[in-house]
Amino acid sequence: MPSFVINEKCDGCKAQDRTACQYVCPNDLMVLDKVRNKAYNRAVEMCWECYSCVKICPTQAIEIRGYADFMPLGAVVQPMRSSDTILWAVRFRNNTIKRFKFPIRTIPEGSIVPDAGFSTGTEDLKNPLLRTEPESIGTDLYKK
Repeated sequence: MPSFVINEKCDGCKAQDRTACQYVCPNDLMVLDKVRNKAYNRAVEMCWECYSCVKICPTQAIEIRGYADFMPLGAVVQPMRSSDTILWAVRFRNNTIKRFKFPIRTIPEGSIVPDAGFSTGTEDLKNPLLRTEPESIGTDLYKK
């Protein structure tokens, strides 16, 4: 189900040029209605349901209702962020709430080595092994 904005909770990110949800949406679907100062999803049929807008909203004004295979009984999923964790609250139609807490990745932006120290040459394209093999499978059976 696509994202939707709860108008009573949305403050338009305090009337800045762009809302947080506009900034993070990978499909540029979130828009700020400058008259009402509320965000909204302008093309719900194009929503990828990536939860980026839901997670970034500072007022928790954006929700996504999950599909039956993911969220039975028409549940609503709402994340609550802190500095080191994210708490997912799942509210079912009967108002039962289940919470799941997960740590947030704390590696500084730009500090990850993209190739993880492995070769990325063009000869690797002809090799039947995966990029990290044979080291990753703990054997030298397939060494070149």
